[in-house]
Amino acid sequence: MAILSIRGLSKTYSTGFWGKSVLALDNLNLEVEQGEIFGFLGPNGAGKTTTIKILLRIIYPTKGTAFLLGRELGEAIQHRQIGYMPENPYFYRFLTGYEFLLFYGHLSGLHYRERRQRAEELLDMVGMRHARDIRLGNYSKGMVTRIGLAQALLTNPQLLLMDEPMSGLDPIGRREIRNIITQLKEENRTIFFCSHILADVELICDRVMILNKGKVIRTGTVGEILGEETTAVRVSVSKYTPELMEQLKAMAVDAREGGGLLHLRAKDAEAANHILRACVQGGGAVHEMTAERGNLEDYFVREVSSVE
Repeated sequence: MAILSIRGLSKTYSTGFWGKSVLALDNLNLEVEQGEIFGFLGPNGAGKTTTIKILLRIIYPTKGTAFLLGRELGEAIQHRQIGYMPENPYFYRFLTGYEFLLFYGHLSGLHYRERRQRAEELLDMVGMRHARDIRLGNYSKGMVTRIGLAQALLTNPQLLLMDEPMSGLDPIGRREIRNIITQLKEENRTIFFCSHILADVELICDRVMILNKGKVIRTGTVGEILGEETTAVRVSVSKYTPELMEQLKAMAVDAREGGGLLHLRAKDAEAANHILRACVQGGGAVHEMTAERGNLEDYFVREVSSVE
């Protein structure tokens, strides 16, 4: 079941003294299934935050609509079933982390006993037990990010909208947040998030959409997007003579010896086939052949840069 569905969503802003129109979103369509981790990617100004603000009814679309939890934008909805984590959260700096969660629990309609219990559980989950009684004004950016995630999870939402959830975190913190997101998926929750940290997206997302200048470039699993991406082929050869080694090196873009093998890097599959034939004809033995696959960051940079 699609827990989030966007249909023909467009958004135009008027900017400057003369009210020049700027198209931030152009006929966006997507569906996110329940229990899915969906990565919403794009450079600055691609329309990611605009999309999330429309879903939250902070701004309104110029055209199109969306459905959250089976209800169209504007219809009555159980807001406790949706969690939101902004990119740059700003919280009342004189509250402690624990007081802050109690306050937001109260705003969300949680009973006093329930919000106390949830606050304690979430402080442990996001690794902020040690900062329970420290004022938010003394938190680092990474600590604010963690407490912002705890706030988004207070009501046990079915759908979690996250804008740059890894922002400000060190590698250990990023891994911990990835683990939390994976745990939420195991509980059949749905996560829709924007991120510039594509290595994290590649690790945890079921599907991704790449957006640029308000238009969709590509949608699919990381495997589908990168499945045909072969940047080079590595070939390891044994039983080679000095003459064969020189011949094979001339056919490769890179070559080195190690572990009793000659390791060659061919620019593509065709070049690798030439190396294989030369190796067999010269009396050598092919030990291993491996295709190098590109990563999501390389694909993203190339495709976004190619869009005029």
